[in-house]
Amino acid sequence: MIDWLLALSQAMLFALLAPLFTAWVRRIKCWLQNRRSPALLQPYRDLRRLFSKHVVMAHNASIIFRLTPYIIAAATLLAAVAVPLIAVNLPTAAIADVIVMAGFFALARFFLALAGMDIGTAFGGMGSSREMTIAALAEPAMLMAIFTLAMVASSTNLSTVISHVLADGLVLRPSLLFAFLSLVLVGIAETGRIPVDNPATHLELTMIHEAMILEYSGRHLALIEWASQIKLMLYGVLIANIFFPWGIAETADALSLAIAFIAIVFKLMLLGIFLALGETVLAKMRLFRVPAFLVLALTLSVIGLLSHIILEIN
Repeated sequence: MIDWLLALSQAMLFALLAPLFTAWVRRIKCWLQNRRSPALLQPYRDLRRLFSKHVVMAHNASIIFRLTPYIIAAATLLAAVAVPLIAVNLPTAAIADVIVMAGFFALARFFLALAGMDIGTAFGGMGSSREMTIAALAEPAMLMAIFTLAMVASSTNLSTVISHVLADGLVLRPSLLFAFLSLVLVGIAETGRIPVDNPATHLELTMIHEAMILEYSGRHLALIEWASQIKLMLYGVLIANIFFPWGIAETADALSLAIAFIAIVFKLMLLGIFLALGETVLAKMRLFRVPAFLVLALTLSVIGLLSHIILEIN
């Protein structure tokens, strides 16, 4: 029963801490750009304000448009259940598979693209088209990075991969290095961050994710924004716990869990700093250059897979 409660607590931590992680990235960006930063609790206030507002929808909105925010939120929370945050070998380890997580993300993306086209606006259709184009290029790169991890640990299960990397200790593996770089690029594209997309803009020539949710308001918009924040934290936790798993708890005692919580908070703070620094230094690239960006991610993952076959398989 304690293990199940811990597994449920991990999923709740994702939902509770995701807005705080987003606020941390925004604050670091403001500091780097010499601007006044908003409060760390501002994303929570924004979500509370949206949940309290009345939902306004177009008269021709179908059932798909109405259900999409709930499907996206549910799929993202299920993906959070599958990702180890502070402990491995929990009862949810049976579904803690990277391919399962990618499937939940694909389900959310599919319904979001349908909802973008449902109303029939030009912006929604444009955003859906761009989103699916990026997804068609990002998913192969992500799967190749997953296959590299699977060959290293002989499993696609996240708990098994993390335990394997922990058991090996501090070892420089070219395959994991290339998989790490590939997953970073895929995470930037999947979460709509600079240089692929700018979550703070509403210019019709540049927006991708924002174009699909322009028609949403109230609690529907709050669920979509909350799911986006959880997705960003999910990629951060994946990168932190797969490639830098030191500190994660392998037992359920209080000391190990406390150390694991402090470790993941520290790693996410560092990742937030690097993300904010990259978004400050880099400019948003043109849309027709995004395929080259994702092809680079695919190339890195393929190189990682080949390096494992050539250098590490006896």
